[in-house]
Amino acid sequence: MPHARATTPTTRAHVTRAMTPRRGRRRGRVARAKVHRFAAAGSSENQLGDDDDDADDALAPTSVPRNAGVRDGPWAKADARAVTESIADAEETLRRAKASADGGVSLLGLTKRELEALAVERGMPKFRGKQMADHLYAANGTSARSVDEFTTLSKALRAELVAAGVRVGRSSVHHVAAATDGTAKLLLRLDDDRVVETVGIPATEGGKNRLTACVSSQVGCPMRCTFCATGKGGFARNLAPHEIVDQVLALEEHFGQRVTNVVFMGMGEPLLNVPNVLKAHEVLNKEIGIGARHITISTVGVRGSIEKLAYAQLQSVLAVSLHAPNQELRETIIPSAKVYPMEDLLQDCEQYFIATGRRVTFEYTLLGGVNDQPEHAKELGRLLYARNLASHVNLIPYNPVDDADFKRPSRATVYAFRDVLEQERVPASIRQTRGLEAAAACGQLRNAYQKNAMTASA
Repeated sequence: MPHARATTPTTRAHVTRAMTPRRGRRRGRVARAKVHRFAAAGSSENQLGDDDDDADDALAPTSVPRNAGVRDGPWAKADARAVTESIADAEETLRRAKASADGGVSLLGLTKRELEALAVERGMPKFRGKQMADHLYAANGTSARSVDEFTTLSKALRAELVAAGVRVGRSSVHHVAAATDGTAKLLLRLDDDRVVETVGIPATEGGKNRLTACVSSQVGCPMRCTFCATGKGGFARNLAPHEIVDQVLALEEHFGQRVTNVVFMGMGEPLLNVPNVLKAHEVLNKEIGIGARHITISTVGVRGSIEKLAYAQLQSVLAVSLHAPNQELRETIIPSAKVYPMEDLLQDCEQYFIATGRRVTFEYTLLGGVNDQPEHAKELGRLLYARNLASHVNLIPYNPVDDADFKRPSRATVYAFRDVLEQERVPASIRQTRGLEAAAACGQLRNAYQKNAMTASA
């Protein structure tokens, strides 16, 4: 899990090449929700708990559900196995997502070109694929939830697709929690009754409305960062492209407007699920029309994965969750740093910058009394200034998580840390933490509903 925070990004990456977004045409149709629970058919008590009437109780502090194999402390062989399994599962997840139409395919997550090819395979004119894309990726919360909503296709064609096992691939909304500042967190129920979170963060900047989607990439997470609610519950599986894209569409339904920015900073470690994250990135950019410069992929660091991103030549932002100015302290916060030392991570970031020309943003969650002192800021500033990175630091005041041993730093401490960094000639910004009332730290809302820990899929 990267830094697991519902926050408003303030950084803009400077690029020389822009990509033209495609905008939809239809208006939103979904009513806005305040704190509201949706009844979900076929609820699994083992996964979610009873769907009672007391929404406030569900959001009260709860113990984090722990997988029996997840232990606090140094990185261990069991952790390494979980990471290996996660990477292997990512490839298998993408393979399943590419199944033939006869084998049952989710249309969501396919590009217009792929939908056109699917239409031709099924004996339809090529333009039928474009029509399907228009329904799938319609703007402002009007995207189709079922094949029956493809009204530009005849009833006979729709029936043929349904009979062949073709589906849209949308998830149901199990619960919505909204904060007074407009931030909304959606809990989505997947086909296998597991749940993931996605957060919508509205803002106005320069007179323009912006809606940022913070999306999850995995169900659970094997990285076990000490401050993260998601990591304590273990890893279940990776999300397929359609399950990632669906989070953005669900938020557009809720807010009735187009998402303008996407940050892969929700549940899971995106760089353990590279193939599905890259596929979702393609669809978000090309089909939904979110500019690549407005998409951020965050990571705590997975050896070999930053190289994969560099090879993809994305015009998006790479955000590395550092959280400490030295190796010793970082291992206590991010146990996986033991096998991917900070020196190696920073060298890979330098190579990424050289290969892509894209500066690397460093995320730094300030934990009260742990990594937030002036000496930490000075050490971090000197470390980054010496690197060929053109780096920027995003400072994130810690969001309190149930069952964690950390505290939120004071406002004065946060601003003092930033000032020291800037004295060391490293530009820094402070993220405005949003949605504290909505169990905003990643995994908190899920933990309120999911009474048992994640277990790996069979």
